[in-house]
This record gives sequence, structure tokens and C-alpha cells, in this order.
Amino acid sequence: MIVFRSPEEVPAGFGPSAVAIGKFDGVHAGHRAVIARLNEAAAATGSRSVAVTFDRNPLATIRPDRCPENVVTVDRKLELLGDLGIDATLVLTFDQEMAARSAEDFVVEILVGALQVSTVLVGQDFRFGHGGAGTPELLRELGPRYGFSVEVVDDVYLSGSTRRVSSSWVRELLMEGDVASAATVLGRYPDVRGEVVHGLKRGRELGFPTANLSTIVDAFVPADGVYAGWLVDHDTGIRHPSAISVGTNPTFDDVLVRQVEAHVLGETGLDLYGHDVTVEFVARLRGMVAFEGIEKLMEQMGADVTDAARALGITTG
Repeated sequence: MIVFRSPEEVPAGFGPSAVAIGKFDGVHAGHRAVIARLNEAAAATGSRSVAVTFDRNPLATIRPDRCPENVVTVDRKLELLGDLGIDATLVLTFDQEMAARSAEDFVVEILVGALQVSTVLVGQDFRFGHGGAGTPELLRELGPRYGFSVEVVDDVYLSGSTRRVSSSWVRELLMEGDVASAATVLGRYPDVRGEVVHGLKRGRELGFPTANLSTIVDAFVPADGVYAGWLVDHDTGIRHPSAISVGTNPTFDDVLVRQVEAHVLGETGLDLYGHDVTVEFVARLRGMVAFEGIEKLMEQMGADVTDAARALGITTG
């Protein structure tokens, strides 16, 4: 997938393009439905398939006091979009200049001028341009004038649910630690990626060594607790079953910031320091609690390993 960081980077004659516009935060099941339809439209018209998105949530510029934390970083968003088989993504800088741009200027200069758009796909609630004046209805008005068609993609609902799939829903589920439901809404396991760094090595001393992720990760970290999941080592390509801890280790009360650490099941001598890894969250096993003494903590850690193996459907030993 080609990534353009501004309309000026799009080469002359790049189009025609079928374009889907949106924040695509998390690239959840609803976004995936839009991209699937985008690929179909592009194939049917012989056009390039292009996602147009932003380098931040527009609220970060317009109303920073109301801006939620992103589900994923921009780089992770691009990785996820690239996995869906589109030709290109245009990442627009959403600064004050972009916020002040009129909806028609957005269409004329970016969609028509840079991308030679032939088809525009948006969700029902998408808004663009100054004051959110750009709506699907406005796009339909401008389409005949500038030579493009407009398709509004229906909201996606999970089976048995009356709530539409959204990034807000994903965020709420992760804040509750409900990673299994979040996986259903996302269409993939929620995960975080980062570098394995040195920690206090307390897990190793207790017989359960862990890979500690740097505090710089690329996605929203679920609520404190213990989870079953997978550690994907990008340096070796190996996917390890794991028991994962998120939090500040209240038993010892000497960890100042939240940490994500994964104990690889059945391994005690694995050296992952410096490795680039992704931790995937499959199921929440329990909340984070403080234990009265190391023996009770070790007993619970042993139970966590057993529970994680069961949740993942594997045997250890």
C-alpha cells in the first residue's frame, strides 16, 4: 500500500480513484465493511482503491477537551488498512488550516484535484469540512458537477446487538477489560506492539519470567488485570501462548506506571530483550489485586498460567 502524507505527494495521473473517507480509528468491523465495499467499487470501475484519513482525531484540533484517546496510533492504523488490500492511503494533517477548509474546497482540491475521484464511499454519520458542513447529502449534490458517484455504506451491527459498531464501543470495552467482546467488534484480537525492555525481574525471581513491554505502545491498553493471549515475536516470527498482566503490580507497590508484561507459557529461559513484539489479548482471566505475601501471589500466578492455557485451548508441560 502506498502512503501519501499530503495531497501534494499524489503524483499527477494517479487516478481515477474510488475513495473511502473516515477516521478509521481501530479499523474495526464497520471500517472493514467500508473497505471491502471500496475494493469492490474500485475493481468494478477499474479505479485505484484509496482510503482518506487523518493524522489525529479531528477533535484534537477542534475540541481537545472532548477528544478521546485513540484506539490505535496512525502507524498502526496504516498497517491495518494495508492488510485489507487497498492501493493507497492519504493521511491528511488535521490542523487549524484543515479545520477551516470548506467542505466544497475539500472535495475540489483533495478528492477531485489530487485523487481524480470517481466514487466516494462514506459512513452515514461522516462529516467533513468547516463546521462539519460536509455530509453525504452534500457529496451527492457535488457528485454530478465534478464527475463522481457517492455511496453511503450502512452501519454494521453485530448479530443480536442493536448498537452499531464504533470506535467508542471498542474503547469502552477495552476500558472494562472485556477483550473478548472487543475482538468481536474489531474483527481481530485487540493488541499492543512495543519493544521488550528490562523490568524489575521480579517475575523471573518468582519462577514466572515475563517480557515487559516499553511504555511506548501503538494502541489502547486494556484495563488492569490478567489476560490469556499471545505474544508475537516479530524478530523470530514465533507466536507464543501467554499469560499477560496489565497494571502496576499492587502486591509490591513499587511500579509507578502501568505495564504490559507477558509470561510465555511453558518457557522459563526465553530471552526476548530488545525484541519487537505484539501482545494479543484473547480473554480476561481476572482483575488486578494485591496479595498478602509472596506465597499467595505465586499460587495465583500458577493458577493464572493454568487458566490461560485453558482459555487458549493448549496444553503445557
